[in-house]
Amino acid sequence: MHRLSIANIISNIESEIPFEAVSEDYSFTLKVASYAPYICAAVHDGHQFRKSLWENCLHTEYERWYEEDPCTKEMVNTHPIVLAGCDSRFEYDLNRAPETAIYTDAWGKQLWKNQLSETEKEESLQKHADFYRVVDSLVHQIESKYEKTIVFDMHSYNWKRWDRPVPVWNLGTANINNARFGNLAASWSQKLGQMILPNGIESVSKINDTFQGNGYFLKRISQGFANTLVLATEISKIYCDEYTGIIYPEVVRAVEMQLKELIPLQVKEFQQTA
Repeated sequence: MHRLSIANIISNIESEIPFEAVSEDYSFTLKVASYAPYICAAVHDGHQFRKSLWENCLHTEYERWYEEDPCTKEMVNTHPIVLAGCDSRFEYDLNRAPETAIYTDAWGKQLWKNQLSETEKEESLQKHADFYRVVDSLVHQIESKYEKTIVFDMHSYNWKRWDRPVPVWNLGTANINNARFGNLAASWSQKLGQMILPNGIESVSKINDTFQGNGYFLKRISQGFANTLVLATEISKIYCDEYTGIIYPEVVRAVEMQLKELIPLQVKEFQQTA
């Protein structure tokens, strides 16, 4: 892995050079082993939190971790193109538009002891902007090469906070072109529901049950690239203990290995039918 500037990352993409890099400011990673017709992304995988913000933050490290999406990069890391955030969504949220990307409160609790300075905000928003410069370049390159692209937008959510049964997998489709892609989304949900998971976990999969796919990452790509389908794919945190932070590696590994098989099947179906 190399440490590269945004300009160099984009230059590599435009030249279709395979590479693996961390951005110069360590805010995200991108692996392009080959220019395949699909992209895997884990925008909330990151846990880094800028040191200048530590003393001003009212949320504990655990509270931040609880709302992040740990292991979502690991679940798709075997695929040719993997884009992942390194910074915590508590610094800036890559799945929100720039004007709302910096929280003032989070999940009902005030986030900062003192209001952030404009300098602090600008530093975070620059990282947000740079990430999306790369996203736009990458999707443009893949869509130009293959005429259409599929993006697996991986997230996780805390299932124990719900007061009703919720699925292991939730697919958010409210902001995709359902007339064109609805059947493909249903097919992806069906594939996820057929996973065999350890510890007696039943891989229930539903569409728009807990979340509807309202994230900025999906919306921006969908609005900017008509021939790209973004599948906002949420796994409930059955792969860890939400209350202690313990990760269950056997579950993470099972998901990773089955996504290694299922994602290419979905890509093939997308190429043949979309």
